[in-house]
Amino acid sequence: MKAAILAAGLGTRLRPLTYLVPKALLPVLNRPLLGLWLDQLQALGFTQVAVNTHHLAAVVHQFLASRQPSGLDLKVIHEPEILGTGGGLKGLGSALGEGPFLAVNGDILTDLDLAAIFRNHRPETISTLVLHDCPPYNHVWVADGAVVSIGAPPPSGQASPLAYTGVQVVSPKMLNYIPGDGYYDLVTAWRAALAAGEKLDPLVVGGHFWQDLGTPAAYLTAHQRLLKKAAPSLAHLFPRLRDPLLGPGATIGPGVRFGGGVCLGAGVEIGAGAALTNTVAWDRAHIAGGVRLKDCLVATAVKVTHSAQGEVLVGEVET
Repeated sequence: MKAAILAAGLGTRLRPLTYLVPKALLPVLNRPLLGLWLDQLQALGFTQVAVNTHHLAAVVHQFLASRQPSGLDLKVIHEPEILGTGGGLKGLGSALGEGPFLAVNGDILTDLDLAAIFRNHRPETISTLVLHDCPPYNHVWVADGAVVSIGAPPPSGQASPLAYTGVQVVSPKMLNYIPGDGYYDLVTAWRAALAAGEKLDPLVVGGHFWQDLGTPAAYLTAHQRLLKKAAPSLAHLFPRLRDPLLGPGATIGPGVRFGGGVCLGAGVEIGAGAALTNTVAWDRAHIAGGVRLKDCLVATAVKVTHSAQGEVLVGEVET
């Protein structure tokens, strides 16, 4: 089984965090997201994986070089100019060669049975889109067991809207609807395929764990849900889950209070009498005594000396 991870995005909704760290390497419970994806795919039996890079590519390449998983054929496709979801998919598909492949957006986390999804793909369909009911993102219209429209509802009005999970199985023929070079959007390619009479199969799922990590709020929600053990089938990817989750060498001063949803990276220091709720602090962050943080993200090595709520604390960042 082969898989592609779309990981080249700029992460604009996560700025200023993604000025510092590429979206694909955001730490989730202190583990880089891309590392979680590689471990998950390998555990499910995928043997060949391609990853595309663009934003802060050198950092991603360094990470991948440092942890080449044994038994996994890993291909890294660099995009000097970002190619979008369509152009990126074409490059990844070309690198993976013949046959269908699983494609996943690199900014989600899910416990879907990706191997079963891959096996469910029918040879006669150009792509199998994994869909779920997730308002307000229900923009894929399904009728009579087929995808009939993307975005606007079809004229017949008999279709039902669902949301794309960011997971699909792609037949090589799908790549014919994406130009050979330059930026191209995947939605445009899907619409072109439908207009040409191609079949897009919907695979509707439910009862699963799925979480987008594309915004600061969603990133915090992912931590809340994981710390509440909402995805037991993903527990093997993380250290023993507890709330607060403390990274190696984290130090907690006397009288510190935690209100749930707290993850501290390696070497984080929390001063006496501080209080943290629904807050993630990356490695070596320092939170002064008495500071109160709620719904906050604290970037690597940032020193926090004032209380805050709903803030992304990164210090000085050059854009």
